[in-house]
Amino acid sequence: QVHLVESGGGSVQTGGSLTLSCLASGIGYTNFVMGWYRQAPGKQRELVASVTSGGTTNYADSVEGRFTISRDNRKNTVSMQMNDLKSEDTGVYYCYTRRVVTPTFLYWGQGTQVTVSS
Repeated sequence: QVHLVESGGGSVQTGGSLTLSCLASGIGYTNFVMGWYRQAPGKQRELVASVTSGGTTNYADSVEGRFTISRDNRKNTVSMQMNDLKSEDTGVYYCYTRRVVTPTFLYWGQGTQVTVSS
């Protein structure tokens, strides 16, 4: 059974930094995407960043240049360094994994709260 555990959320002031981490266990395949979505109050969940097993990264325009996602394939972990945080970055951040080939198993973590205040 796949299980994702996130850590690293918290509260920070505008311009501050946080690092989120996620450990995926129970995955029996190697070709899968890892990444982060977030959901702000009253808004839909949106993709923040993702990274493939080959290291290809993808970022939302709103975080490009401020967030950096990285991955350790041996440990099945993904981290995201978030710098220059803004109030609009506030939300619940969800780690996810998605297998690249069909069936594209999709798994989610429980979410971790990030709050940015001025």
